[in-house]
Amino acid sequence: MFIESFKVESPNVKYTENEIHSVYDYQTTELVHESKNGAYQWTVKPKTVKYEFKTDTHVPKLGVMLVGWGGNNGSTLTAGVIANREGISWATKEKVQQANYFGSLTQASSIRIGSFNGEEIYAPFKSLLPMVNPEEIVFGGWDISDMNLADAMGRAKVLDIDLQKQLRPFMEHMVPLPGIYDPDFIAANQGSRANHSIKGTKKEQLEQVIKDIRDFKEKNKVDKVVVLWTANTERYSNVVAGLNDTTENLMSSLDKNEAEISPSTLYAIACVLENVPFINGSPQNTFVPGLIELAIKRNSLIGGDDFKSGQTKMKSVLVDFLVGAGIKPTSIVSYNHLGNNDGMNLSAPQTFRSKEISKSNVVDDMVASNGILFESGEHPDHVVVIKYVPYVGDSKRAMDEYTSEIFMGGKNTIVMHNTCEDSLLAAPIILDLVLLAELTTRIELKSENEGKFHSFHPVATLLSYLSKAPLVPPGTPVVNALSKQRAMLENILRACVGLAPENNMILEYK
Repeated sequence: MFIESFKVESPNVKYTENEIHSVYDYQTTELVHESKNGAYQWTVKPKTVKYEFKTDTHVPKLGVMLVGWGGNNGSTLTAGVIANREGISWATKEKVQQANYFGSLTQASSIRIGSFNGEEIYAPFKSLLPMVNPEEIVFGGWDISDMNLADAMGRAKVLDIDLQKQLRPFMEHMVPLPGIYDPDFIAANQGSRANHSIKGTKKEQLEQVIKDIRDFKEKNKVDKVVVLWTANTERYSNVVAGLNDTTENLMSSLDKNEAEISPSTLYAIACVLENVPFINGSPQNTFVPGLIELAIKRNSLIGGDDFKSGQTKMKSVLVDFLVGAGIKPTSIVSYNHLGNNDGMNLSAPQTFRSKEISKSNVVDDMVASNGILFESGEHPDHVVVIKYVPYVGDSKRAMDEYTSEIFMGGKNTIVMHNTCEDSLLAAPIILDLVLLAELTTRIELKSENEGKFHSFHPVATLLSYLSKAPLVPPGTPVVNALSKQRAMLENILRACVGLAPENNMILEYK
């Protein structure tokens, strides 16, 4: 059974006019390596820590500024939200299609909340806590191309033509602000699009971005702004002592107009200084150490890296299954070809390297979790290839071969072909990222050992489910297994309304 909404009635949760206050018993374990009877052994000690959560239930008017607004992802997301808002339908070869949010965790997935008369009861994910309605978001942003959003939608060749015709009146007046263009960080083939850039030194560019954010907020009368990078993949920045390894050095380098500060890092600095959440949707190392330090000092949310939409999402499911089933993956070969502008930009070796890194690390924690299958330091062969094939456009092809060792020296090979509509998979993820980033800024917590409430850590691990290479605070384990990432996010939001984690034990029927 599916229900649209619910309210928790418990001594552990209290609803007021402005907030939801919950008390939650966090049950975890403490491991001790200690000597007993002359030999060292591991001892596992269950423990319970009491937490309190406060969630501000006032849903703000939200502005979303996309870096690369005129690209395939930006134009597709904007078009999709407008189509949903206006209730647009359009003719395809197969049927009359209605606008929807399929592919969005927050808008199109469900959670189990219990059972009733022997039947499992589910509710929308978004019913857990008050979230921004996507159709009330005000969109804006920057691009190095001055094309309006209607023409950009046509250039992207993602949406059906009948839908594009209906959307054009809503989008042709939308024109991105000039963006930061630095040809040293992206492929040379992007130069023909770059007719709309912010001039000046890096510090002057940073100041312009700050002004743009302030002006956008004032002009549109929004309460909050979230900025997300969905522009071209950049090459990796060199992390150098004295340049960007500390906040002091990074800001000093900015004053000196050092060449090695990337455009994405400039946008992120601007957002941190303005206390505006910034999410990196591409694989480059935008968050250099000095920037992470600045975000932590100012308690300003940052998250990323790289949207997890197609091949990598499947990989984080399949490898988790194989290792969890006691099967040993020994070779993972992943091949992609695509023909959109992302593929064109990735055809340059320096930008492809950024993508290769973000795709390659996705299996590390799953491999490390099973010392029976893998010895210390052992790792499957893992190769990633991306090729640019203009004809296929946004319809990316991903082919994977997983070879594993099974019982008694046997071999098992799984081959997968995945045709991904690249931007139609990425756009709902962008929506989820900005909605969840905004939501987390309204949640505060404290443990029983803390005197006052505080926000989540500014490095937003809660966004890991949507990120190919999750950014985590220094010293925090990286979790890539998709099921664990979703469980973490859902269970923390459940805790905010006093619900226990979903453990799937269903003891009442055992």
